[in-house]
Amino acid sequence: MTVRILSAVSALALLAGTASAQSLAEQGPERGEEWREIGRAELAERLERPRREGRARNVILFVVDGMGLSTVTAGRIFEGQMQGGMGEDHYLPFERWGHSATVKTYTDNAQVADSAATATALQAGIKSHNGAISVYPRQTLESCAPDAALPATIMQLAEERGMSTGTVVTARLTHATPAAGFAHVPHRGWESDADLPAEAVEAGCRDIARQLVEFSHGDGVDVAIGGGLAAFTPEDQGGNRTDGRDLTAEWVEAGGVFVSNAEELRALDPSSGERVLGLLNRSHLAFEHDRDDAEEPSLAEMTRFAIENLSTNENGYYLMVEAGRVDHAHHGVNAYRAMTDMVALADAVRAAEEMTDPDETLMIVTADHSHVFTIAGYPRRGNPLLGLMRPPAPNLGDDPTPPSPAQDGRPYTTVGYYAGPVQRPRSEDAAPLTDEQVQDPDYRQEAAIPLAVEPHGGEDVIAYALGPWAHLVDGVMEQHTLFHIMTHAYGWDREDGAE
Repeated sequence: MTVRILSAVSALALLAGTASAQSLAEQGPERGEEWREIGRAELAERLERPRREGRARNVILFVVDGMGLSTVTAGRIFEGQMQGGMGEDHYLPFERWGHSATVKTYTDNAQVADSAATATALQAGIKSHNGAISVYPRQTLESCAPDAALPATIMQLAEERGMSTGTVVTARLTHATPAAGFAHVPHRGWESDADLPAEAVEAGCRDIARQLVEFSHGDGVDVAIGGGLAAFTPEDQGGNRTDGRDLTAEWVEAGGVFVSNAEELRALDPSSGERVLGLLNRSHLAFEHDRDDAEEPSLAEMTRFAIENLSTNENGYYLMVEAGRVDHAHHGVNAYRAMTDMVALADAVRAAEEMTDPDETLMIVTADHSHVFTIAGYPRRGNPLLGLMRPPAPNLGDDPTPPSPAQDGRPYTTVGYYAGPVQRPRSEDAAPLTDEQVQDPDYRQEAAIPLAVEPHGGEDVIAYALGPWAHLVDGVMEQHTLFHIMTHAYGWDREDGAE
């Protein structure tokens, strides 16, 4: 056993070596001491972490749609390499918080979850069935009745206590994750009235956009910024509503402010505490790589605006922030855009950290589900995350080692997907992949199993926590338990937190 351990340590030191003219014999002990220092520093940091048990005035829930463990690892390496480092030793901001858990994502009826049921778990505290938004398991059209029993969401509970509430997302505001905070609908696709089938209309169902504007708890949602304008406006204004209603005008008539682009949002004074509806795109906002800053603010900018606005309420606030387009990039097997949106999410988390006090604000970063995204092939330390796989070498500097071939003799990428829409010919007469090709932002990684769209993964995701009662995020957890940790941190009693 001792020999094996020493061999593993030697291998780690070998991989960690920096490019230099030193021999391995000279390099080994020096690098070994560096690793010891890193280990001692991390131990000291853990020994000094505070345990906060005071009441949380505020809660910020970050939901990174599709952020499985492989996406966290890849995002860490990608951002570290963007900053000029090797990447593997980098940390995303929430990875330093100190409290984390693995979270089970199965739903009431499925091993592999969708975003509707998982958002329901996070924001309504129950498991429901795939496709359902904040309704009880197996509840369908009966949930639309005026007297229907429905689970209260954390946004409803906060509003009823005089707190402010908000949601900022890079997806449509009517998409599954944000909708779970303010809407109850048996089918996630009912984003506007045009999406309601006849039987739903007859049962009294209301579309998601309408439920946002008609949210009647407290004084209504205070800040809602994202995409999805088409669901709020009638056909004669370029929208897709068939009932003729302009929900943006109704928001304004009720005393709120409506904005449709970055310039209009930046013209507002967030410290005024005005109720703000921002619909900055007809559908989802652009991927971070494609974003026009003159038209759409970054997720970090939207997060800063929401925190400043909601902080004007002395009773505190609840804010949900979703990095929704990480998921969409994965579905399209485009790892580059998934990673650049992960970096945008990291910036938003940093902004929230700068603006809040961990003694009074509980922050949680988690995912709704994973993806079948993989990192494999034994690449050397510092190998470009999106590049071709090159094996470890004694020297980590540039060298002429060619990419390692697969069994068919052709190079392959470190990252890829188990299933999805892209399979490429690997015959002898097909052109081999090049580093320039696979590191292009538009490159779509290969998948082993042919499917029209890359699917979700069913493994556990991670939750990271900072602030009051963050230490309860620990071990292996059911996803809906995070809701109950948030309500406990607020100091609400158990009955109110569960109904």
